[in-house]
Amino acid sequence: MIEFGHGTHVGLRRTRNEDTYHADASLGLFLVADGMGGHQHGEVASALVRDTLVELIGRGQSLIEAIHAAAERLQAETRHSVDVLPMGTTIAALRTSGDGYEVAWVGDSRIYLWKQGLRQISHDHSLVQALVEAGRLDPAQAAQHPQRNVLTQALGVTTAEQLHIGMARGQLEPGMAFLLCSDGLTECVGDATIACTVARSELAAQECVDQLLLEALDGGGDDNITVLIVRSR
Repeated sequence: MIEFGHGTHVGLRRTRNEDTYHADASLGLFLVADGMGGHQHGEVASALVRDTLVELIGRGQSLIEAIHAAAERLQAETRHSVDVLPMGTTIAALRTSGDGYEVAWVGDSRIYLWKQGLRQISHDHSLVQALVEAGRLDPAQAAQHPQRNVLTQALGVTTAEQLHIGMARGQLEPGMAFLLCSDGLTECVGDATIACTVARSELAAQECVDQLLLEALDGGGDDNITVLIVRSR
């Protein structure tokens, strides 16, 4: 049995919400997409990717196939646009099927797994993460780096040949929970606080989502905020 909660908020400093999400237990598909800030039509990019994944997975395609197809559709849309800058978006997606799950991501929208503790299972495609891996920054410096929002991978911007889709698979077990979110949450709320909220099994998943949205707003609400929590019962 799957229980889930979901929500999004424009934040306190933006006039448009370029995030989008989808949550469908019958299809086993949950996703968050964050349209790239500063680019024209970020909300169009995230919605196009969302709709493509829902359509193609509904037709039986795999999660990876659907993300590749969404990237191609977005680039085709960009080629027909008069805008100088391309439309871009991140993606963080979870697919459940029977007793298994798979996750896939591009960009810095994150996927966490709760199982007796919170662990980030996605891997940020960002400049600061690359610097951390190269030993040129420590994680504390990365969290405050002025270029921490610069992405190294994004749908619609990265070419098909260079696109790297992160992915992981595993067994779905009772008591597991997944958190999918845009960086509007993780920029304003630390992992320890997120873990404390996700761990509250006495609350419904929707109540935990609502609490995380409030915590992000209390933390400044600098960006659009989107949160999904998916629990395996």
